[in-house]
Amino acid sequence: MTEHTHVDTQRTHSGSPVQAASALVGTAFLLVGVLGFIPGITTPYDGLRAAGHGSHAELLGLFQVSTLHNVVHLLFGVAGMVLARTWSAARVFLVGGGVVYLVLSLYGSVVDQQSRANVVPLDTADNWLHLVLGIGMIALGIVLARRSATTHAG
Repeated sequence: MTEHTHVDTQRTHSGSPVQAASALVGTAFLLVGVLGFIPGITTPYDGLRAAGHGSHAELLGLFQVSTLHNVVHLLFGVAGMVLARTWSAARVFLVGGGVVYLVLSLYGSVVDQQSRANVVPLDTADNWLHLVLGIGMIALGIVLARRSATTHAG
């Protein structure tokens, strides 16, 4: 009986706003990950390093990136797209991913930007972006999940 209810819940929420948001956020992360590897969009491209604060490349001349940073964006994008397949997984991606970005923002604001601990790398612009992303993803996950649950209740 429980399994049948779970299947019905997944079917009821198919194509829900929370799933669309997960797919959209995932697509945005994929795009940012790819753009991080394109010379001209990432400058100076010859400053791109594998990881760490020694990478002097900046996406759009503002956000410090490295190969690791770009790969993380790509992986987050794939996760968002895959997890958008079900309502519950999409909600977990948005809320859980939002928490990850809030923690990353906090970490970036306390770590010495010139230390080896700044492995991603992070700078002030990244910290603000991660804070906004974290809040936005959590809000989408909570608000859209409530809207879907309310719409499909009964």
